Amino acid sequence: MPSSKGYAAQNAQSSLAPWGFTRREPGPTEVLLDVLYCGVCHSDLHMARNEWGNAVYPLVPGHEIVGRVAAVGSAAKKFKVGDIGAVGVIVDSCRKCAPCKKGEEHFCHEGATLTYAAPDRVDGTITMGGYSNNYVVDERFTHRVPANLDLAAVAPLLCAGITTYSPLRHWKAGPGKKVGIVGLGGLGHMALKFAHSFGAHVVQFTTSPRKKEDALRLGADEVVVSTDANQMKPHRGTFDFIIDAVSAPHALDDYLPLLAQDATLTLVGLPPEPPSFAPFNLIGGRHSIAGSMIGGMIETQEMLDYCGEKNIVSDVEVIPIQKVNEAFERLLKQDVKYRFVIDMSSLK
Repeated sequence: MPSSKGYAAQNAQSSLAPWGFTRREPGPTEVLLDVLYCGVCHSDLHMARNEWGNAVYPLVPGHEIVGRVAAVGSAAKKFKVGDIGAVGVIVDSCRKCAPCKKGEEHFCHEGATLTYAAPDRVDGTITMGGYSNNYVVDERFTHRVPANLDLAAVAPLLCAGITTYSPLRHWKAGPGKKVGIVGLGGLGHMALKFAHSFGAHVVQFTTSPRKKEDALRLGADEVVVSTDANQMKPHRGTFDFIIDAVSAPHALDDYLPLLAQDATLTLVGLPPEPPSFAPFNLIGGRHSIAGSMIGGMIETQEMLDYCGEKNIVSDVEVIPIQKVNEAFERLLKQDVKYRFVIDMSSLK
């Protein structure tokens, strides 16, 4: 069995610390990845501290994984030893239900298997994530990485990238559409890059005037300070689509009046409290509030291929694993532009 080492939380109050464990041998259609880089997602912090109530300890976080294939199963065809592979938020599903058959495994009727803190469908053990030196996963849930992209900056695409790419594609953001991005963090900066590359007229909303220059650099056509009523008022009733990437409590009623008739505001952030809104802000324009969650395996590969074609990656700050607890604290202060990525060679 592959010997593994990583950083784990032993309980909801503990910091992440070195921890050794084992993984199973790769099955016939599985690959063993030596992890090169792993992104730090805000959900890793939520899970490590059991803020959603579904953590299982010891817990090794990490679901934005880029690695080099070290071994392949006897029936694996997608990868060979030495290839680069990437793994995102889910690593298995029932593979039989209607969503799975369509390549939308994240909507699996039985529930998709998360990359960490979930029962493994193969042997019943608890999955351990990418803050570790290796990972075993079926090739169906492993993605090819375009050779021209920086591997560290690719890692966040496996969560922040697909989480924003998918709804922008689904609601057809593109030429002739006015698209709003709420929040300029790990998710928001990827939504901004994608919406701009799709050819939409993109307006970045932020509560911080100091982010204007960065938003324009990342592709915004306009930047609006959402706490300034005079800046918000001219945009009422003009947006075809708004994607809300904020994970802190905030008022949806600030943005719903900005939608054009029959337009949609889609949530991809995960605030700790349920959102509230005035029904009049929906019925007045037949507006919709929707949600979106990552993407299936086909769409995730499509997103990576698109990023290779357009040379799109995340803006990252690469850190050694020894600074992961500091990174968690900085996440809480929004002190990162725009995603931490762990260089797993530091684990050695």
